[in-house]
Amino acid sequence: MKKLFFFLCIALPLLLLLGFEMDNKDKNTLKAGKKMQEMVVDISKYARKFNPDFIIIPQNGSELAFQNVNPEKPLCNDYINAIDGIAIEELFYDENGKADDYRINNLKKIPKDKKVIVSEFVKEKNDEDRIVKLNREATFVPFIRTADNYHYHIIPEKILNENSNNITKLPDVQNFLYLINADDFDTKKDLIDRVAETNFDLILIDLYYLSFPYTKTDLEKLKVKKNGGKRLVICYLNIGAAENWRSYWQPDWKKGNPKWLKKNYKGYDNEIYVEFWEPTWQKIIFGNDNSYTKKIIDAGFDGVFLDNVEAYYALYN
Repeated sequence: MKKLFFFLCIALPLLLLLGFEMDNKDKNTLKAGKKMQEMVVDISKYARKFNPDFIIIPQNGSELAFQNVNPEKPLCNDYINAIDGIAIEELFYDENGKADDYRINNLKKIPKDKKVIVSEFVKEKNDEDRIVKLNREATFVPFIRTADNYHYHIIPEKILNENSNNITKLPDVQNFLYLINADDFDTKKDLIDRVAETNFDLILIDLYYLSFPYTKTDLEKLKVKKNGGKRLVICYLNIGAAENWRSYWQPDWKKGNPKWLKKNYKGYDNEIYVEFWEPTWQKIIFGNDNSYTKKIIDAGFDGVFLDNVEAYYALYN
């Protein structure tokens, strides 16, 4: 009995301390989630001052569509109204080859006018048709990438639901090309010419070919399919993690310096999760003429693709 009493005297305070820390972690995650909702809304408001039809597509973070970042709650209308759709990675085919029922159920609650586009990483060739079918049944638009295209650097030969329609808004999109890595293209012109020879409805690329920005002339060419139909060109923007090859990166930056460079991004050695609510970071992303969002607007992109919005969760878990 004395031994048990001694154990409880030691263990209970530890359990209480751990419980307190877990509560704080949950509170921090919720607080960060609300700040990410606010950031996406603010980016949308800023961009649409210049172009009311500017398209906003956050990738992942499906919980952000709901009040208190909780899919059991009603929709967060400010967030829903700020976006045109949601992009998701590995939905019906996760790293174990299984469907992610949790996120699928979240996405089914999203209004039908908000397009869901899905990048599926399919390891087995035989699974491609099945994964496409599951996405279509859910009214989602899939992009299938295999092991040789893990880093989004290849233009697939096959286009799902290829068409000659004029695509002027996100709900019209029936397929898309996810091409944010330009390493396989010798020049910017090479990339533009090869993309222009395709009939994808939506092109997702970076603001730069290596260090060379795309111009309005470049985008005018990209916005026309080979068959003559119009299409959308959307620009990739990482708002949840800093990338050490970007122009904003300073030579002395590392995790903790500045302090809002908060956490290493597992699997991506060149990226660090940021405390994205910090004014310095937000100034890099939007709100002024030198910000990434303004450069994207000035270049003539149809919209922006906001990656790593799930950083709100990654920072504390």
